[in-house]
Amino acid sequence: MTSTTSRPAEAEATRLVDYLAGELARSGVTHVFGVGGANIEDLYDAVHRGGAVRAVVAKHEFSAVTMADGYARTTRRLGVVAVTSGGGAMNLLPGLAEAHASRVPVLALVGQPPTGQEGLGAFQDSSGKGGSFDARDVFGPVSRFCARVEDADALPELLDRALTAARTHPRGPAVLLLPKDVQQARLPLPGRRPAPAGGAASAPAASVARLDPAGLTSVTQTLRGAGRVLVIAGEGVAADDARAELAELARRLGAWVAVTPDAKDVFDNRDPRFAGVAGVMGHSNVEDCLRRADVCVLAGTRLPLVARDGLDQALADTEVVCLGPEPAFVECTALGGDLREVLRTVAGRLPPLSRSCPRHAGPLPALAPDPAPRNTARTVPPRNTAPAVPPRNTAPTVPPRSTAGTVPYPQALAAVAAALPQDAHVFVDAGNAGAGAIHHLPAPRHGRFVVALGMGGMGYTFGAGIGAALATGRRTYVLAGDGAFLMHGMEVHTAVEHAAPVTFVIFNNNAHAMCALREQFLQGGIRGDDLFGRTDIAAAMAAAFPSLTVSHAADAAQLHKALLEGNEGAGPTFVALECDPQEIPPFRSFRSFAEAAAAPRTGDAADRPETESKESPHEQAIVRIG
Repeated sequence: MTSTTSRPAEAEATRLVDYLAGELARSGVTHVFGVGGANIEDLYDAVHRGGAVRAVVAKHEFSAVTMADGYARTTRRLGVVAVTSGGGAMNLLPGLAEAHASRVPVLALVGQPPTGQEGLGAFQDSSGKGGSFDARDVFGPVSRFCARVEDADALPELLDRALTAARTHPRGPAVLLLPKDVQQARLPLPGRRPAPAGGAASAPAASVARLDPAGLTSVTQTLRGAGRVLVIAGEGVAADDARAELAELARRLGAWVAVTPDAKDVFDNRDPRFAGVAGVMGHSNVEDCLRRADVCVLAGTRLPLVARDGLDQALADTEVVCLGPEPAFVECTALGGDLREVLRTVAGRLPPLSRSCPRHAGPLPALAPDPAPRNTARTVPPRNTAPAVPPRNTAPTVPPRSTAGTVPYPQALAAVAAALPQDAHVFVDAGNAGAGAIHHLPAPRHGRFVVALGMGGMGYTFGAGIGAALATGRRTYVLAGDGAFLMHGMEVHTAVEHAAPVTFVIFNNNAHAMCALREQFLQGGIRGDDLFGRTDIAAAMAAAFPSLTVSHAADAAQLHKALLEGNEGAGPTFVALECDPQEIPPFRSFRSFAEAAAAPRTGDAADRPETESKESPHEQAIVRIG
């Protein structure tokens, strides 16, 4: 077979899909993720024949997109997903929406029925003809660029436009719709173009305007005159690989540094300047630092609501400076441009001496693992009974559940922290387990700590973690609850098939516990449909995948041991533990309820108004409802 990456310069003709596979390789793409089908099989054939790009077949198209997303976030290269028409194409939408909202460069190659069948009742027709809907109308809102390739000659230009759109601020998905006959068409090639500047591993292009001189002067003067500064850094720091520039700016400012919930890895969590996580799952120390600050600097974040929850009043009382390519959601003085350049230029205009930051409480550290064995007996609720639903006009109650054999989230996350390699990647899913990880688990010093907060879809981490592990070869931890696992956890099959170095840690509380807690606190009582009978996930996975190393951890010490053993292996490993669905996670909206549950209230004390503490009781002790 002849590789498409080593063709002679003279004019020739090749299949469009062979040209496309070669261009992906020349752009630095090493993997294409997806699910095959009749209307995309020619592209997979070309990828196989070319040999320069590896095809990874997922179990579901959503997970294929998240594989491309995780690939892009950990390599800073373009992630590519390829799927067939119809339902396969439609399954891309939630993953593309996440990449769009989180500014992740992804190229989606979507097969379509042959052009001669469009509008004539073709199977899975989405041409917009003959009463069918137009796929461009579907993908347009969740992409930076979307086009149908009507003939082979149009592909080179459309591909260039798609790649440019995906890599240009604001980054995001680009979609090319590829009819089957167009994929098979012959494409004349005038000769090879030069490879992209910077080689195969070059970072996504960032087309931004030059720094505004007046804005730069204004920002510099503001920062020079500030006594106390809080920097809140976001995911843009990781996307632009600007960690060193952020650290230098903080050093020269003598600033505290907080991070948004999706950017925990952009600043060393063990640095004395680290103030904690801002927002809904964060630490109250960030608010304290903000109230003491003369200036708040937003670096690589627009500060969406999830990152500023509880901070709006303090932000309104503080001068705010925003550095980065997109405007903030709060009133501020903005300096737009490439984030690395902005940070480097602003720092260069400050005195070069290192300044210590003022004293602060810092984020509460994770609890140490408890090596003592815990009671491992389990109580399995009867399958055919449901917890009673209390009347709306009565005080909410929680159906009693045994907590024997459950591991508190802080203890479990401390065990994860103790085992986590410092060059590993961590992908944190939605739910109570995710909130606990964001709050308690320090990010690895040399790896990513990814939380998909663009759309916050459950099950994102299973594909994303596999994509990251295959792209980088590094041990990658996936931290998810049973709800996320039951949605997309069968992507473990993909990890097993490709021997991906992924450690899956499943926090199983046999519930959609966050929903149950909201019912309990906000809707007058738990309905019962979010509390489930016990599922032995570890046993199920061991039976399904005999070659997979599977463990059930009855306590934090067993979890720690299983994780260390997994680190020593080359392929995937799977650990499940059981958690209490009544344990209150570190969400700000639950804080007052946690305090009420933890504090003894008798007599007149029951009528006292609730007040906020420095840290929620969940951070000081394990709190259960009921």
